[in-house]
Amino acid sequence: MTNATYDYIIVGGGSAGCVLANRLSEDPSVTVLLLEAGGGDRHPFYRMPAGFAKMTKGIGSWGWHTVPQRHLGQRVLRFTQAKVIGGGSSINAQVYARGAAADYDEWETLGGARGWSYRDVLPYFRRSEHNQRFANEYHGYGGPLGVSNPVSPLPVCEAFFQAGQELGIPFNADFNGASQAGLGYYQLTQRDAQRASASVGFLRPALSRPNLSVRLRATVLRLDLQGSRVTGVTMTGGDSQTPVALRAAREVIVSSGAIGTPKLLMQSGIGPADHLASVGVRVAHDLPGVGANLQDHLDLFVIGQCTGDHTYDKYNRAHYAALAGLEYLLFKRGPAASSLFETGGFWYADGSASARSPDIQFHLGLGSGIEAGVAALSGAGITLNTAYMRPQSRGTVRLGSADPLAAPLIDPNYWAEPQDREKALKGLRLAREIMAQPALAKYVSREVLPGPQRQTDDDLFQYACASAKTDHHPVGTCRMGPPDDRESVVTPDLRVIGLDGLRVVDASVMPFIPSGNTNAPTIMIAEKAADHILGVT
Repeated sequence: MTNATYDYIIVGGGSAGCVLANRLSEDPSVTVLLLEAGGGDRHPFYRMPAGFAKMTKGIGSWGWHTVPQRHLGQRVLRFTQAKVIGGGSSINAQVYARGAAADYDEWETLGGARGWSYRDVLPYFRRSEHNQRFANEYHGYGGPLGVSNPVSPLPVCEAFFQAGQELGIPFNADFNGASQAGLGYYQLTQRDAQRASASVGFLRPALSRPNLSVRLRATVLRLDLQGSRVTGVTMTGGDSQTPVALRAAREVIVSSGAIGTPKLLMQSGIGPADHLASVGVRVAHDLPGVGANLQDHLDLFVIGQCTGDHTYDKYNRAHYAALAGLEYLLFKRGPAASSLFETGGFWYADGSASARSPDIQFHLGLGSGIEAGVAALSGAGITLNTAYMRPQSRGTVRLGSADPLAAPLIDPNYWAEPQDREKALKGLRLAREIMAQPALAKYVSREVLPGPQRQTDDDLFQYACASAKTDHHPVGTCRMGPPDDRESVVTPDLRVIGLDGLRVVDASVMPFIPSGNTNAPTIMIAEKAADHILGVT
């Protein structure tokens, strides 16, 4: 395989990479190579929706952590990033939430990403979808990505909706439609009660094409440059750890995610010159914005003790887990068919429509201890996660050394801006109110965390320092924008500024974090990028 040549080399087989592999290889006249550092997704946990609970605990991930967070009492947070074909779409909770229309309008008006307004991107959201419920101006069907309704909701979910209404928060049947505001069931990236990852929906149907090659467990050490042109990559993997050079006749497309993409660029000498020099990397192209502008949603949570077995906690015990697995295999329903976070919604930190769109998101967890680092109760519990959607804090991804195999230095810089802390704590208080409403009294006996002893902002801050976690939504580290802006890394057609033959296509190009989950926007970005690459738009 040494010195093999392809028209397009895609580095990273996550959500974006799988979409690109499909769309680019539709043209039989071009050759496409997809490189993925992780392995395959054939294990049952990847197919089973409830397998998400295993993913944040290490399966299919890099095992990275943040640096100590200065504004969270020097806390180090586990930072799950996918290392498997399909990327985040293979290990996430499958929530299909695009964000608010205003998010994308601001990409264009405030971020300078021309052509990325909501009007521009909505057709790409619709093109991907095979929606079980909707076919209207917001949704489509017939696309590669399964988008389905929950198959195993529990009665406590309906009580959650009623609790919101008791506080004036309406029920919402479609968070991706005319309005985000309210509580309801999330639609999920599932099809026939199985996870519908980008690997399943986009990549597998394309694998029979003779012009598409896929290599798993392929570690890309660097991008290869000749002058200002990226000509290919150097990688190791497979049976040999000897470096192999691969050539891209047209383009190299980096789709390694908001952490992996800036890491690879900097390993290759593309990034802020002072930082690269400080870790011993030869500077090939000074681009200050690489690795800057990191944004993420920080998650706080309320855990309640249930009055009985109203959630899925009992299925942590071996014999119940076996029964759940059997029910899933026979009938495609029950606990294993649940994403465990299929209920939630969006509301306002200040309690009314004072913001331009909802700025707090909720995920109702049908149990306790579902994710790594979250407390598990001895009996049945329920978790209500809450996150402030539009943080102003900005962090960085940096290299720890010149060694391509070394873990990156991930610094989300959570709560560097006081507004983020203020809004997040308001969201936490709102979650407590919802859990305390009469409609939930039949199901929830008491609040365990943060606990009734914690009432002041300082109490809740100390609780956050001890227990806050990432929502797994990092974006922005290779942001798109005007070429003359020092913070921009790629142009609106996703070409890396100042270089030929190189694009970035993944969540790292987002100028601002969407007000919701990030998998659906990432797939949209790849759909739109494919048209740019193929000259369709």
